[in-house]
Amino acid sequence: MNRLKLMRTFPKLFTKDIFFISFGILSAAFGLESFLLPNRFIDGGVTGISLLITETTTLPLYSLILLVNLPFLLLGWKVIGKNFAIKTTIAILGLSLTLALIEFPEVTKDKLLVSVFGGFFLGAGIGLSIRGGGVLDGTEILALYLSRRMSAKIGDIIIIINIIIFLAAAYMLSVESALYSMLTYLAASKTLDFVVDGIEEYTGVTIISSASESIRMMITDKLGRGLTIFDARGGYSKDGIHNDYEVIYTVITRLEISKLNNELKKIDPNAFVVMSSINDTRGGMVKKRTI
Repeated sequence: MNRLKLMRTFPKLFTKDIFFISFGILSAAFGLESFLLPNRFIDGGVTGISLLITETTTLPLYSLILLVNLPFLLLGWKVIGKNFAIKTTIAILGLSLTLALIEFPEVTKDKLLVSVFGGFFLGAGIGLSIRGGGVLDGTEILALYLSRRMSAKIGDIIIIINIIIFLAAAYMLSVESALYSMLTYLAASKTLDFVVDGIEEYTGVTIISSASESIRMMITDKLGRGLTIFDARGGYSKDGIHNDYEVIYTVITRLEISKLNNELKKIDPNAFVVMSSINDTRGGMVKKRTI
């Protein structure tokens, strides 16, 4: 039964992944050819390395995108898995062919617009490919591999790689190009985060209050959220007596933070509230929206 269900679901999932990857390829190619490449701006990561080599040699970008990413494709097969490596190969090969076969027009020569919108379309393309299960840039594969070998954070490794790339751009191109390229990278990374995480960025909320039952009803009835209640005991005490209380934990979207705060003020203005960002969630009632 499970195998039959998987056979029915797989074509739909594969079609959805190809849809994301295809639009990601077009968006990234548009950002590269219509904004970055004509104005000698680069991005971070493997894409930035390819653009930098293109600007300092006669090698075409479409061939460099494929060649520079090739070692990372093999590394991705080893570090992450076969399916990821196949989808990433499709994405990178598709980007290379798109750059070779489709000629996108140059949109503007304004440097600020080029850096912002070039980064926007490139970041959107990379983000869409990630939503499809692959990547258009092998930097994160390398960072993941090095983090396992060196016990370092992935984000720190990516920053170090990009610092080296932008220093090289300052030396080989110009300081101005490097500075605008850093702006391009910032625009691309923010767009990538938005495409991957979406507008529903989740926030974990921990609430400690003597009116825990009223707060519980408010969260379930007015916000339509699930929650978990923990029995806890206070750690701070002057007389040796530790108070027992209930701790409420729930997950909401950032769009609901204001509504939650307003409702908490009505019930218990002195409630102790801790909020923390969450990258992603699964299951439960998190996806249910009632506002």
